[in-house]
Amino acid sequence: MPHLVCRRLLPVFWLLLLGITGCAPYLHQQFTAPDRARLGAEVRAGGALRGLPVPKDRLVVAVYKFRDQTGQYKPAQNGSSFSTAVTQGATSILLRALEESRWFNPIERENLGNLLNERKIIRSSRAEYQELTGDRQPALPSLLFAGVILEGGIISYDANLITGGAGLRYFGAGASGQYRQDRVTVYLRAISTSTGEILKTVYTSKTILSQQVDASLFRFVNFKRLLETETGFTYNEPTEMAVKEAIEKSVEALVYEGIQDRLWAPLHDADRNGLAVTQYLQEKKENQHIDVLGRTDRERRGSMGVGLSAASIRYNGDLSSPRLRPGGELTIRYSPNPNNRFSAALNLGRFELGAGDFYRQTFNYAELCAQYRLFPRDRFTPYALAGAGITSPDRTINSKSVQGQLMAGVGLEMLVTDQLGLGLGADAHYYMTDRLDNVRLGKYNDSYWALRASVVFYLSRRERVAPLPQR
Repeated sequence: MPHLVCRRLLPVFWLLLLGITGCAPYLHQQFTAPDRARLGAEVRAGGALRGLPVPKDRLVVAVYKFRDQTGQYKPAQNGSSFSTAVTQGATSILLRALEESRWFNPIERENLGNLLNERKIIRSSRAEYQELTGDRQPALPSLLFAGVILEGGIISYDANLITGGAGLRYFGAGASGQYRQDRVTVYLRAISTSTGEILKTVYTSKTILSQQVDASLFRFVNFKRLLETETGFTYNEPTEMAVKEAIEKSVEALVYEGIQDRLWAPLHDADRNGLAVTQYLQEKKENQHIDVLGRTDRERRGSMGVGLSAASIRYNGDLSSPRLRPGGELTIRYSPNPNNRFSAALNLGRFELGAGDFYRQTFNYAELCAQYRLFPRDRFTPYALAGAGITSPDRTINSKSVQGQLMAGVGLEMLVTDQLGLGLGADAHYYMTDRLDNVRLGKYNDSYWALRASVVFYLSRRERVAPLPQR
């Protein structure tokens, strides 16, 4: 009986198999029409390259080979990859950038053998034609020679320069994001063909960003009913576009550096110190304060700062039912060197303590403390405070009412400008006695916590870097 059933189902099986095979081409149809060929994408640096001042004379330059000198292969998660990390056609990119700049007349040198062979064919053809007809044929014009040779290459490709990400998942639903930053570096130098002297060397770098975002849901919506869904996307910045932008930026820098060194000149003398040159010099000056991760590293805060803060005070003492009460503080900060992580601070403040409906008292205090900034040259920095001071009840100043205290705190400061900073912090104040609230109970002294929001204005401006000299 089972054999009979199998024999009857066998034709049905083959029909299903043939139907699936026939439907395979339909299932592989494209959902969208293929994109038509278009002009190559341009980069942001191209606009600046075409905005260079008009040259007085175009320079004839030769580029023999602008090579990938990194020797690196494309990173792969599993196994090894034999694809190079960066493009091998950097010479073609450089030649186009030279042409787009309007400052250079590039001549063919990369495939010089092909050019010379073609000229030999032309001479041979003309000689044969002259022998057959007797008509004298003109000689080929001489090849242009270059006054400047451009050398260099792609000298560095740093993978995984910065990596990071974040994610959150709750009850089977979640989302996450990851990013990675690579960097490519290009060197370009100009060489005089008459003397062999290296006239100028410039280098530029460009970061390459890769990012991934995904979201998923995994949940039982009913008994034996499971819902599972996911979505996301990944974006990898093309390395060829990054190399193109770095090369175009190096050509732009070479033109401006040559103008400053009077290696070549613009058509109008006013362009030598014009807006484009001034912007380049400003960019070059600011670049001196940018580290390898792209962060601006320079003096920001002045030597002295004055700040005001508002606080919410929570009493911690011998009385029950502590209440949140207000407080305010005037602070004066001083550091002889703005780059120093340590600075001194004098705090003068007024606050109120409260517990239940039966205790409410106002105090004045003065503190001298040291502040430690983790990143003194950044806009955003965490900081820590530690110091000591005295506190006295309002309108009561005598030797018995003044009490000593220790304080410590942490916080964050963000500069809106180089003179104005906003801060958020928390600090604790511990007293040397147990009579701040006029009640002595237990084995611990009185104390209080404060959550503080502050505004700091830095009075003295940082010393500015002198402008680059005009050559």
